[in-house]
Amino acid sequence: MTSENITLYFKQGTSDKVYKASMEEVESQLFVVNFAYGRRGATLRTGTKTKTPVDYASAKKIYDKLVKSKTSKGYTPGEEGSKYVHTDTDMKDTGVHCQLLNFVEEAVALQLIKDNKWWAQEKYDGRRMLLHKTDSITAINRKGLSIGAPDTILNSASQVEQSYLIDGEAVGEQLFVFDLLEIDNTDVRSAPYSERLSHLENLGFNGSIVIVETAKKEKQQLYDRLKASGMEGIVFKKPSAPYTAGRPNSGGNQMKFKFYATASVIVTSHNQKRSVAVAVIADKKQVNVGNVTIPPNKKIPAVDSIIEVRYLYAYKGGNLYQPTYLGVRDDISFEDCLISQLKYKKELI
Repeated sequence: MTSENITLYFKQGTSDKVYKASMEEVESQLFVVNFAYGRRGATLRTGTKTKTPVDYASAKKIYDKLVKSKTSKGYTPGEEGSKYVHTDTDMKDTGVHCQLLNFVEEAVALQLIKDNKWWAQEKYDGRRMLLHKTDSITAINRKGLSIGAPDTILNSASQVEQSYLIDGEAVGEQLFVFDLLEIDNTDVRSAPYSERLSHLENLGFNGSIVIVETAKKEKQQLYDRLKASGMEGIVFKKPSAPYTAGRPNSGGNQMKFKFYATASVIVTSHNQKRSVAVAVIADKKQVNVGNVTIPPNKKIPAVDSIIEVRYLYAYKGGNLYQPTYLGVRDDISFEDCLISQLKYKKELI
């Protein structure tokens, strides 16, 4: 199969960035042009310049234009220091699907803290990342697609001799791991979480891979500490629960509570003065939920892209109140941007 790829670097002052472009044949004589970019050593944001495969001439023109646009801005193939690690499987479907959790309100969270049938962990504010180590190491996002990862994480992952499949949250150059799906080529998803966690802790990760702290009895202390420190939230897990891919219709054996509200929303249009209109999905239709200002140091996201916003609360039938732009979510699909994720004013405690 015909392919081209290049990794470009830009370093000036405090800025240290990497940009990767690739042109790959996905079908006979049909190609896609993909890219990944971000701060060197961090989890890169990814995207595509071809929503559907195109012929070679069209793909080559898009690819060359993309590379030229970056080199004209000072990016060069020259490298200094660590870099984004690329494999031939970048952005391919791995067939691995992660477990997704439902939200609970604060009243429910306080009940779970008192219930001895539940454990608790910190909810990290990063990007979902699974690591599958066999003869090689593959990083996987929440969509099940193979992705690039910081070499610091991959280096730590390679230090463990056993094969494994772990689940975690990537924050900068660290991966905070909270679950184990496979070990020594054996699927352990059906085993109780207490057993999976024990195997995970015994694997001996260190460096840039950190096992998430689990509070089995001191849940209230963990909750108070996370809330006082301004952390994102807390996750509750039943030690008897298996690992089940997908999101349950309601409840579940693992649930999460956020100390502040966030939502994944769809950019529907660009406004004046660095603002974008956003919407969520209700009854298979897009419903407007207001506007979000994009900070001067951030690139204005494209129409039809999905962004994450933090907000105080939502009005029933209206807009988000005091939304703050957090960033683009290229690991989220339209069907995840549901109106059901919104937290309304009357529900605040």
